Amino acid sequence: MSRPVPAPLAAYRIAATLLSPLAAPYLRRRADRGKEEPERLGERFGRTDRPRPDGPLVWAHGASIGETQSLLPLIGALVGRGLSVLVTSGTRTSAEILEKRLPAGAFHQYLPLDVPRYVRRFLDHWQPSLALFAESEVWPNLLVEIDRRAIPLALVNGRLSARSLAGWQRAPMTGRAVFGRFTLCLAQSEGDAERLALLGAPVAAVSGNLKFDIPPLPADPADVEALAGRLAGRPLWMAASTHPGEEEEVVAAHLALRAQRPGLLTILAPRHPERGDALAEDARGSGLSVTRRSLGEPAEAAGDLHLVDTVGDLGLFYRIAPLVLMGGSLVPHGGQNPIEPARLGAAVLHGPHVANFAEIYEALDAAGGALAVDPPERLAATVAELLRQPGLIRGMARAGHATLGRFGGALARTLEALAPYLPPENPAGSRDPA
Repeated sequence: MSRPVPAPLAAYRIAATLLSPLAAPYLRRRADRGKEEPERLGERFGRTDRPRPDGPLVWAHGASIGETQSLLPLIGALVGRGLSVLVTSGTRTSAEILEKRLPAGAFHQYLPLDVPRYVRRFLDHWQPSLALFAESEVWPNLLVEIDRRAIPLALVNGRLSARSLAGWQRAPMTGRAVFGRFTLCLAQSEGDAERLALLGAPVAAVSGNLKFDIPPLPADPADVEALAGRLAGRPLWMAASTHPGEEEEVVAAHLALRAQRPGLLTILAPRHPERGDALAEDARGSGLSVTRRSLGEPAEAAGDLHLVDTVGDLGLFYRIAPLVLMGGSLVPHGGQNPIEPARLGAAVLHGPHVANFAEIYEALDAAGGALAVDPPERLAATVAELLRQPGLIRGMARAGHATLGRFGGALARTLEALAPYLPPENPAGSRDPA
């Protein structure tokens, strides 16, 4: 029997239904801005032309790039058991990356908007045997409809900040109604597990962070060798996954450094590549010479700044850049994932705002694999000091790589905890051929 729906959650469900006529124009505006794929808008309403594969189906959902990337090791393990895996996300960039990285037997769809009839249409078609949500993704109507169908639901790689806990605790009945619908919550840390339990998760256990078990970001070795050769001898550094308010600091740092570091190249990879036009215009307005990867312009042709305004190229540039500033940390966003550059041999810089990955940054800082820039205005001075000491950068990179080795094993713990809820293995592998 499904759990009762308290008044605030019932009001949310009614509001979502009443506002649903606005969904189509809203999605069309997003498509006009390049944030949705026009030919796939039906998926946002729970519609699809793709047939459901035969046999058991596991549904895994992550909000965007980071969350879906964290699911990749788990998806690979499930596919290895002969299970079909439906992967949903909510952003176009995540869909583009998943298209390249999902194994055979797994396929992508966009998550429907959180409207009861869209959700029911989605679940009627796919009929998952198990649902897995990554990190902190919570959609009340989805949870209610999953619960009504008695589909086991697990939060994997779960995290919940103290700030989010405080917000949910202002509406405790709603919090319990939402988190109480999870069958199992597997958290990244003890603190995350404790906060999930406080919100009513019936089972909250620590499995660790799946992002430590993600394979390194891919890159063609020939491309890496060729680009490294073309940039040989130039001092360079990178700012990755940056957010509004951070690119200005990066440009200012380059302007402050280029007189003392002739030939300096700054590589800038914004978190949202669609901002490329505006970022290129702003950088040129500040007096920088800019090339753009989205236009096929080579990095070595850049006088000052190379803008990586594309999806799926971080693996190449993390292997080239000895020093990487992780974005989302100079502004109050919570910081982006430092695991990927550290694993690929880069020393890591970050600002003061790293709550999203606090445990990882703390370990990297303590080991000397990462360095905090606080206040952000010290970015130019910090980069200048490190570029004067390439041996120190190499030492930071070695320390960071060694530190990551202590954090693995989350995949095995997650699979063990999920074992009672997983469909039987399917050695015949009757899966969607996607």
